[in-house]
Amino acid sequence: MSLSTKIALAGTTALMTTAAAAETVTIGITQNNVGVDSYQTTYEKAFIAAADANANVETVVLDAGGDVARQIAQMEDLIQQEVDAIIIWPTNGEAVIPAVRKAHQAGIPVIVTNSNIAEQGFDFVASFSGPDNITQGRRSAEIMCDKFTAMGIENEAKVVHITGQPGYTTAIERAKGFNDRLPEVCPNVEQIDQQPGDWNREKSQQVMEAFLVKYDDIDGVYAGDDNMGVGALNAAKAAGREGIIFVGATNFAVGYEAMAAGEYWGSIYQSPVDDAKAALQTAIDVLDGKDVPFLNYFDTPKITQDNMDQYDKPVF
Repeated sequence: MSLSTKIALAGTTALMTTAAAAETVTIGITQNNVGVDSYQTTYEKAFIAAADANANVETVVLDAGGDVARQIAQMEDLIQQEVDAIIIWPTNGEAVIPAVRKAHQAGIPVIVTNSNIAEQGFDFVASFSGPDNITQGRRSAEIMCDKFTAMGIENEAKVVHITGQPGYTTAIERAKGFNDRLPEVCPNVEQIDQQPGDWNREKSQQVMEAFLVKYDDIDGVYAGDDNMGVGALNAAKAAGREGIIFVGATNFAVGYEAMAAGEYWGSIYQSPVDDAKAALQTAIDVLDGKDVPFLNYFDTPKITQDNMDQYDKPVF
């Protein structure tokens, strides 16, 4: 089956009122940017596989390619196709709100996946399915503080921070969680700079290169995901700057490998397969009339060199 999708042959399908009804429903999804990293690529494959395994579900699978205007157009297209539910992985948490509102007004429940929309759009959303990004940021701060404390530098350490794409809710929330929690647990640790890495390894390496030129003393790096964190690690290795503690969020395979090599300290374990399955199931449960929480989080635990043997290497 092509990624472009399975489109239901029938027109509007009545909402599934009970699991026993066994009526086919059509669920459309517009994703953020499948080509930007392996997490999103793995998510899409898992989503399609989960939908294929359910005989009562047809899907329309779209990708915005990181373009807000394109995603809004895809929302319009899904509304015109009269799908039964729409899952959106927002390219921008504020810019997509009018399109989400239009779907809501058309009677189509919208499930936001992975990264939430801005709060002013919550009234138009049936449920959010994904990680608690603020908690992830807070847990990353705790991982870093614990490591600094074990090293005896919790009263003098200096940290730089590489965030995700500006305007992207996950980036905003992870940064907030980290920035709020670090001074609570390690009040004497100083964050000396924060710059966006746009979820891109190469850009994050360049950001870190600039940090290394600007600052002689860097004890820790927090990156909004391991893809960016490994970019920063590569910059530090190339510059011969050893002893820096790297902490990320969303443990990628490259992050896991760097942890195994003793070069990268910790991250947050988040499965794109679980993420995709949770989004699809949330949409099905909403259509089935079940009581679904508005914030339908799945757990994302801490992973460090100390406990990584308890977790499988990520597949992305």
